[in-house]
Amino acid sequence: VQLQALGGGLVQAGGSLRLSCVGSGRTFSSYAMGWFRQAPGKERESVAAIGWSGGSTYYADSVKGRFTISRDSAKNTVYLQMNSLRPEDTAVYYCAAAREGVPFTTHDVLYDYWGQGTEVTVSS
Repeated sequence: VQLQALGGGLVQAGGSLRLSCVGSGRTFSSYAMGWFRQAPGKERESVAAIGWSGGSTYYADSVKGRFTISRDSAKNTVYLQMNSLRPEDTAVYYCAAAREGVPFTTHDVLYDYWGQGTEVTVSS
């Protein structure tokens, strides 16, 4: 599976961005997907995750109520809608596909396929 993350950019605090993760392969819908981020000088953290069918989702406490993860299997795309952005959301955001056979997970060690990252900068 090859993944391409799109949609990053510079936005003012309180603004919104929508990240897209486009995947290759006919079996894209069979992969659990996740969004992670890494801010300068910090460890990578899980932001959101979604299961095979889209029925299971997870959000980090820091983004709950502001970010929404969704998937469109017909378009081989996973989205991360980010609203009410804060300067502390500034990071490189990565999308990832979990190991085959894993229906849903938030553990980065179970993600085998990673996109190249897209940078999000939120100005105060």
